[in-house]
Amino acid sequence: MKKQENFRQNMTKKTLSLLDNIIGDDMKNFLIPIILAVLIGFFMAKLVFSQYETSELQTVFNESETVSMIQVGVYSSKESMEENTKDFAYYIYNLDQDMYYVYVGMTKNSSNLDKLKSYYQNLGYDIYIKEIKVDNEEFLSILDQYDNLLSKTEDQETIKTICSKVLQKYEELVK
Repeated sequence: MKKQENFRQNMTKKTLSLLDNIIGDDMKNFLIPIILAVLIGFFMAKLVFSQYETSELQTVFNESETVSMIQVGVYSSKESMEENTKDFAYYIYNLDQDMYYVYVGMTKNSSNLDKLKSYYQNLGYDIYIKEIKVDNEEFLSILDQYDNLLSKTEDQETIKTICSKVLQKYEELVK
């Protein structure tokens, strides 16, 4: 009887051990891929997010507005430009492909654009309109104020002064 009990105990221990091995092996086969998948996912996420930390962000929506510039001439040399622009109280120029483009006014308002065109045409200048995009909010706010003043005046000297002030602010804040 004792042999039989020992045999049962040994058999039970062996069976339990065998069951533990079978269940343990299945658990290992199940857990190892899950742990590896989590670790790989963690490192891949870290790699992707680290690229965002080091790269510069670019503006997606740009709050720029169209501004009309009054161009009065294009010159091939700076000396020629300076000689032909003596009569202007203030002007700005842009050097592009060895040509000097001279601007004497700017506005966002279409009725003010007509007023400026006739002002400079009455002075005897050929006028060209160039539209540009400006995204400097401070300058755009100032330009709105000057546009408001310009729309309320017909005085030639005031128009001249407003054009000069707008161009000075443009050079200060944008250019």
